[in-house]
Amino acid sequence: MNVSTPHTPTTARTFAQHLSSTRRGARLARVLAAAEFRAWEVSPSVAERAEHIVAELAANAALHGRVQGRDFRLALDVDAATGTLRIEVSDVRGDRQPSPAAIPEEEAESGRGLLLVEALADRWGTEPYPPSGNTAWAEVSHQ
Repeated sequence: MNVSTPHTPTTARTFAQHLSSTRRGARLARVLAAAEFRAWEVSPSVAERAEHIVAELAANAALHGRVQGRDFRLALDVDAATGTLRIEVSDVRGDRQPSPAAIPEEEAESGRGLLLVEALADRWGTEPYPPSGNTAWAEVSHQ
């Protein structure tokens, strides 16, 4: 008699796309991420936070990480086993390390992107993107 032990499937979903380092590319990153989150049935509250994070990181890549003629990379990963949604945005400009700036002046029109990422993500950080770029990543728990 064969007895099989129940196996709980672990679902890992991934998505990666290179996008132009332009405002249009940054907007498209958010649209694509939102579509993936719906397809993966990520809860609306987690998806909303993650979409804002994608928007901020993609805008930073297009604005601060831009190198003429080079794309940025958006990568999404959902790991049901750990309950984590990971967002990575990689650019090719390695001479600038992403970091939250001091709190901008009240009237300033920019400078709050990474502060928003810090507020919305459970964890976030940066790491090198070989051969010469940076990856800003953020994780949101979805369990």
